[in-house]
Amino acid sequence: QLQLVESGGGLVQPGGSLRLSCAASGFTLDYYTIGWFRQAPGKEREGVSCIRSSDGSTYYEESVKGRFTISRDNAKNTVYLQMNSLKPEDTAVYYCAADRVSITSVQAMCVFMAFSSWGQGTQVTVSS
Repeated sequence: QLQLVESGGGLVQPGGSLRLSCAASGFTLDYYTIGWFRQAPGKEREGVSCIRSSDGSTYYEESVKGRFTISRDNAKNTVYLQMNSLKPEDTAVYYCAADRVSITSVQAMCVFMAFSSWGQGTQVTVSS
């Protein structure tokens, strides 16, 4: 059974950093695209960053470029989202999701949230 478990969320001051982890079980990352998404109160869920494990292709939403970094550790079957220079507007529940690698681009998968398996989410709050 495919399962995704997020961790690493919490409360951080503006300008601070957090590293989110998405631990996968029931499948191996090698043939999957993994994405990080977020949903703030009263807003729609949006794609933050995605990575295709087979070739390392990545996508970042414009507002997080240069601040967030997505990476994977296939040996640990885990995908990370390093978040630096956090802003109050980054406050949201962050979810990871997975789907098999396909001919669809990483950007399209991320923007249109074309993922079939989702984790439960982890809260990130950026506040002084």
